[in-house]
Amino acid sequence: MMRTRPFMMLGKVEECFKTDDKSLAGTLTAQLTTMKYDGVRGMQNHILKMTNLAAKLKTLEMTVGESFLVQFILNSLPVQYGPFQIHYNTIKDKWNVNELINMVVQEEARLKQQGMQTVHLTTQGSGSGHKGRKPVKGKKRVFSKNEPAHASQVQKKDFGMKCHFCKKEGHFKKDCQRRKEWFEKKGIPYNPNHTPK
Repeated sequence: MMRTRPFMMLGKVEECFKTDDKSLAGTLTAQLTTMKYDGVRGMQNHILKMTNLAAKLKTLEMTVGESFLVQFILNSLPVQYGPFQIHYNTIKDKWNVNELINMVVQEEARLKQQGMQTVHLTTQGSGSGHKGRKPVKGKKRVFSKNEPAHASQVQKKDFGMKCHFCKKEGHFKKDCQRRKEWFEKKGIPYNPNHTPK
């Protein structure tokens, strides 16, 4: 009787480990299938984190196929990678994880370069077209995400509206009340786009 007790204890310990393994497998599966790129680390680290989760699942006898893993990784990418995902879905070949890492890292570099060019064009265009105005020293224009990036929109916002008829700020010539009165005084039908001779 004494000899069977250690074996019974081992069986109970083994059952506890199996329960823990099931719980861990469920947690890891949920993480892998719902993970999204957080933008903190680079794309390469993000994909490696997902492959590590798949490797842990494999040790728990839950093998994630490479094509499934590639799809999970593609689904975890942010919206900027939409064209990249469409490209993958339209090609005949299937990539393995290493090929996917290479392609995603290239796309990440391209998107960063594109973003830098957009910022450069925006800051270059914002000060053009204003002859006679001197740039203010020591002040740099900072654009928020909600501000318009187009130069003409920025100029309107910065320098306001000015009427070329009465020379007052706050409205355009076509909306000028004094201009409208001038037309009426001369007996000319008012047309906002008409230029008097």
